[in-house]
Amino acid sequence: KYIGENVIAFLQKFNLPKPDIVCSHGHTVFHEPAKKFTLQIGNGNIISETTGITCVSDFRSLDVSLGGQGAPLVPAGDEYLFSEYEACLNLGGFSNISFKEDGERRAFDICPVNISLNLLANFLDKPFDYNGETARSGFIQPELLQQLNQLPIYKLDTRPSLAREWLEEVFNPVVENANCSFEDKLRTVNEHVAQQISDVINSRVSRGRVLVTGGGAKNGFLMERLSQLSSAQMVIPNEEILDYKEALIFAFLGVLRMRDQYNVLQSVTGAKTDSCSGVINYS
Repeated sequence: KYIGENVIAFLQKFNLPKPDIVCSHGHTVFHEPAKKFTLQIGNGNIISETTGITCVSDFRSLDVSLGGQGAPLVPAGDEYLFSEYEACLNLGGFSNISFKEDGERRAFDICPVNISLNLLANFLDKPFDYNGETARSGFIQPELLQQLNQLPIYKLDTRPSLAREWLEEVFNPVVENANCSFEDKLRTVNEHVAQQISDVINSRVSRGRVLVTGGGAKNGFLMERLSQLSSAQMVIPNEEILDYKEALIFAFLGVLRMRDQYNVLQSVTGAKTDSCSGVINYS
């Protein structure tokens, strides 16, 4: 109901006409695809009932049932809407990348970004590290950086989708146990992020233009390090694409679902087949 009420408020605020469909990603509270389990709260039936608009939701469950990771889903939109770039890099809670390789779209999560950086900033009574200024003031701690870079998940040939469970059980304890200031932890995690992402870009994408979106694209210090370490050109789009690319693509995935067209790619999720995912709740 909360999501539905916010949809109505958004339409009224911007004086928009009633849309044909509402597409809801939902809020992920559990995600363990290896156990065939994923849950995004936000009931599509109630959203439809509240708004009086047909709702498409639950985009991940079908892919997970087909043996996929249920993520990432955005690459289908990258394939159709942003194909002029060699790769699309999202710097959200976790970073993920999408690119074309051997004629197929490839995509996977890389490492934590804002979900870790914001947590460290919170310890300094800041909601986030504005423009990476606090990280810039810190110093890299070589031992911590080495421990993070050597986490087993980065050595896998096929990377699984990253989730909060892994972050809390594996990543956070390494950072928490480091005997250094939070400024130094921020600097070191920033460096870890830049190194992990640039390693992927340099080995899988090489040169060309990489579209960078998500909140991390507004972190000036992180973007500096990415540009310095990467062989490709980092491109930050206009504010609308920067802030709303994922929302735009999920709306597009909903349109594909209504047309009974594939909107989840097995080449990026590892599922048995491409699928047309999403539950439709008609108004």
